[in-house]
Formats: sequence, C-alpha cells, structure tokens
Amino acid sequence: MSRTDVSADTTPFFSDDNEGEGPTDNGVVSPQPEEEESASGVSDRRAKVTVIVLCYINLLNYMDRFTVAGVLPDIEQFFSISDGKSGLLQTVFICSYMFLAPLFGYLGDRCNRKSIMCVGIFFWSLVTLASSFIGKEHFWALLLTRGLVGVGEASYSTIAPTIIADLFIKETRTNMLSIFYFAIPVGSGLGYIVGSKVNDVAGDWHWALRVTPGLGLLAVFLLFFVVQEPKRGAIEARPEHTLHRTSWMMDIKALCRNPSFILSTFGFTTVAFVTGSLALWAPAFLFRAGVFTGEKQPCLKVPCDNSDSVIFGIITVVTGILGVASGVQVSKKLRTRTPRADPLVCAAGLLLAAPFLYLSIMFAQASTVATYVFIFLGETFLSMNWAVVADMLLYVVIPTRRSTAEAFQIVLSHLLGDAISPYLIGVVSDSIKKSDSYMWEFRSLQMSLLLCSFVAVGGGAFFLATALFIEQDRHLAENYVPSDDAPIIVPKRGRSTKVPVSSVLI
Repeated sequence: MSRTDVSADTTPFFSDDNEGEGPTDNGVVSPQPEEEESASGVSDRRAKVTVIVLCYINLLNYMDRFTVAGVLPDIEQFFSISDGKSGLLQTVFICSYMFLAPLFGYLGDRCNRKSIMCVGIFFWSLVTLASSFIGKEHFWALLLTRGLVGVGEASYSTIAPTIIADLFIKETRTNMLSIFYFAIPVGSGLGYIVGSKVNDVAGDWHWALRVTPGLGLLAVFLLFFVVQEPKRGAIEARPEHTLHRTSWMMDIKALCRNPSFILSTFGFTTVAFVTGSLALWAPAFLFRAGVFTGEKQPCLKVPCDNSDSVIFGIITVVTGILGVASGVQVSKKLRTRTPRADPLVCAAGLLLAAPFLYLSIMFAQASTVATYVFIFLGETFLSMNWAVVADMLLYVVIPTRRSTAEAFQIVLSHLLGDAISPYLIGVVSDSIKKSDSYMWEFRSLQMSLLLCSFVAVGGGAFFLATALFIEQDRHLAENYVPSDDAPIIVPKRGRSTKVPVSSVLI
C-alpha cells in the first residue's frame, strides 16, 4: 500500500469489516448488533423512551405550576391578600423563568443538555418542597420560592424540545412534539385536580405543594439513567461539527432577521397571555360567579369550595388533548395543499377561540352549564397552537441555534404574555371594584377577563402575517450554508485559532 494512500490514515486500527459477513478464518461468527443506531447516535427504541421521559417531566412542570391556581381561594384567605397580590404568585414565577431562559438556552447549545436538566429539576423539586412550609406571616417567602421554581423550569423547557428535534425528523418529529406538548394541558389540568383534592383531604393547602417534589426526584433518576444525549443536527444529515457555532450575539442577530420566527413568537405571546390569565383566574372567577348567583357559599375560612378547580382541571385536560391532536392533524392535512399550513392553523385556532372565550365570561352569571361549554370550545381552539408553534420554530432555525431560539421565544412570550397577564388582570379588577361586595368582586374580575378575547384576535393577526414568510424562511434554514466570512480554524504558533475566511484568501 502506498504511503500516500488516504485510506491508510483513516482506517480504524481494529476494523469491523468482517462483521455480519459470515464466519471468519477461525470459524467464529461476528455478533450482530441488536438494534442499529440512527445518525443521532441513539437507537430508535431509546429515542422513543426518551420522549416518554421528557413528556413525564413536562407534565410535572405544568402540574406544579398550576397547583397554586387550584387552591388560590385558600391562599387568598390564608394570607388575606388582594387580587393584585394573588396575581404576583404567577408573575414572579414567570419572571424568573423568563430571565433565566436565555442563560440555559446559551448553555443548551454548547454543553451537555442532560446534565443541565438533571441539576435544574433537582433544584426545582427542593424549592417546591420548601414552599410548602411557609406560615401566614411570610407571604414574601412564598413569592420568593415560587420565583426560584422558575430556575428549574427554565433549565428544562428551553432544552427538551431541541433533544426531540435531534432524535426525529419531518412527520415523526411533528408527532413526537405533539405527544410532548400533550403534557402541557394534561399537566395543567392535573395541577388543578390534584391540588384541590389533596387540599380537601388534608384540610390544608400546603399539602398540595408536597406532591410534585417526590415525583420530580423520580424524574431526575429517569433522566440520568434512561435519556441519552443525541448528536446535534446529525439526524438531518447536518451534524453539528459541519455547522459553525457562532457567538451568542450573532445567533440573536440571525434570529431577529428571521421574520417567521419573530412573528410566530409574537403570536405565541398572545397565547401565553390568554392561557396565563385563564390558568390563574378562571377557577376563582367561576367560584365568584357561583357566590354571586347564590349557588355557592362565600369562603370565610379554609378550606374553601374548590369544586370549580376540579371541573376546570378536567376541562383543561380534555380540551388540551383534543386541541393539540386536532391542531397537528389539521396541519398535516393542510400541508398537502399549502406549505403555509402551520401558521394558518395557529391563526384559525386563536380567531375561533376569541368569541367563545368572550361568551364564556359574559354567560357566567346566567348559566353555569353554558359557561363551561363555551370554556370547553375556547380552550380547545386555543390548544391547537402548542405543538404546531414548536414545530415551526424547529424547522425555520438551524440546529446550532435552536436552544437559543427556544430561550428567546420563552423570554418574549412570557415577558409580554403570562408574566404580566395574571397581575394585570388582578390590578384591573381591583381598580374597577367599587366596593367589597360579592357582586363587585365578581363584576370587576369579569370585566378585566374580557381583555383575553381581544388579545386572542391580535394573536391571529400575527400568525396570518407569519404565513407570508414561512415558506421562504424554512427553505433558508434547510439549505443554510455558513457565510464566506464565517470563522474557520487555522494553526497559529502551535495552537488553533479562529479567523475570518477573508483574512486567509489569496
């Protein structure tokens, strides 16, 4: 063999060339691999188990987030707080979650994602447990611990979808993301149901916050021993070493020049605004409507009547499953006719949800049954967005920027969405309220919640605008080639250093 033969330098020292070709010279048959790994470095069976584990953790995240909403009347009575202060419980959590998302997005594009999630979820479990031991004189401590819970959720929510994106492609990826995002409405609904039921059994709302920490520790165990870190972008025949990693500022600039990403993020912000408002205030609003109409007794001591939280939780679970599934299926059918299917489905979901949410709020004092029917229809259409928006982000952004894009979307959607909406609804309610009568407690919250319907219409407009750019931006992401002046590695005094291409061209 020639000394200049390239194959001589690249062939492994112990070659597997004879594997699977029958007996060798000594008559020993080489063992066949049990299951062939995909380009991601993770077998198909392991990839599916990974999605199941990630779904379980996502469900726990949302279950914990909405447990507080399920026992909100008890918390208000326990601490003797106003609507504005009640809204802060959700706002401080979302703010910490939002501000830490960019950090974890940056780390998720550059470090081992499984390790980041393990540490974050372990911290989240401990802080949630600590929040269940707070006395009535320390409302500030409850606010602090709810804010720290956002640390754990930020470490997970920015990273988990990118792992799924590196395990599957095309229709399979869409299906897996839809399964992953089923956990949002299901977990939210379970938060209401478990929180209120544990509160009823224990006679103390603190016990409602002690359910998810133990399940969180189990999630860390499963994440550490079951989930395998896939290779970034390899499943798309574009492994991460062929895509130049750029600086965080360059990533942000590239995302800001991506109109589909920006417009869909604003559209998703309206979804976050509406869901954040309803998640915290809907059970309390339904309870006040019952008191106003004489169907329920006012909450004068804990535990309060939390039956509305259970019913709203069941509605959230069912509508979430129906909404996510129908959104994905309608999008699949429509893709055969137009490449703009995804943003059009999202727009239709919001525009259809708006009138039903309006009717549910206005019918509260007239008919409880009609109110629940309209809430059911409104939440079903609203839930059509979850998996479709996530899929859009993944196919209009290149693999090495996806965690950063997830973090950017989390920051913007929460900053202008559910970080301010619960507190804003509470403040508006307090400002409208003319007295402390049960009638004004109901009417003021009713008027403030009407804002959600108009925000949903604005979200539909953003997704319609996204449809104008989605085809072009998807093509650019799928055919992305680093610019001619992108940094490359050249030797310099015995070490490697990055320099622009233009500086070495002759």
